[in-house]
Amino acid sequence: MTAETSQTLDRGLRVLKLLADTDHGLTVTELSQRLGVNRTVVYRLLATLEQHALVRRDLGGRARVGLGVLGLGRQVHPLVREAAMPALRSLAEDIGATAHLTLVDGAEALAVAVVEPTWTDYHVAYRAGFRHPLERGAAGKAILAARRQPAADPGYTLTQGELEAGASGAAAPLLGVTGVEGSVGVVMLSDVVPERVGSRVVDAAREVAEALR
Repeated sequence: MTAETSQTLDRGLRVLKLLADTDHGLTVTELSQRLGVNRTVVYRLLATLEQHALVRRDLGGRARVGLGVLGLGRQVHPLVREAAMPALRSLAEDIGATAHLTLVDGAEALAVAVVEPTWTDYHVAYRAGFRHPLERGAAGKAILAARRQPAADPGYTLTQGELEAGASGAAAPLLGVTGVEGSVGVVMLSDVVPERVGSRVVDAAREVAEALR
């Protein structure tokens, strides 16, 4: 901690991060041990966070992330979308296919930013807000590949006809971005994805990741 930072705020944010990383919540004792502070401090932190609906405690006393974080989360997508747009525009124009940024939303993949090429005679219509299961389509499968290999770069994922007949997709996961789980990809009307598309998608995902760090 430095003179310019707030120790209390730092601890509160650490509480939220700890709770976000568990599905079963944490007790006051568990939080006290992980933060390295006494239980009284934890009680005060939880009480303050509860007032803002950022934390809730169940009947057993375990603390969990509260619904108040949803209001904060709604503001994340516009910021992420804005940061990703330059790389998506470049990708769409270079490949001549619809480029998209997809983020995890529960068990689904949610397209939060889409850029269509300006020079092609035809391309796949793909709208922001489109959802599909993580297990289908290149965007979701790229994210799942990164989950299976958290310490490695899984490269890119190719699919054909999984979300739309006659359309192929290529996507690469966002890596090294704290709090953001997603992928960058393209979708095109083709039975075969050209060889250079995979590496180009990986480069675009790296550009977006760097913009979000």
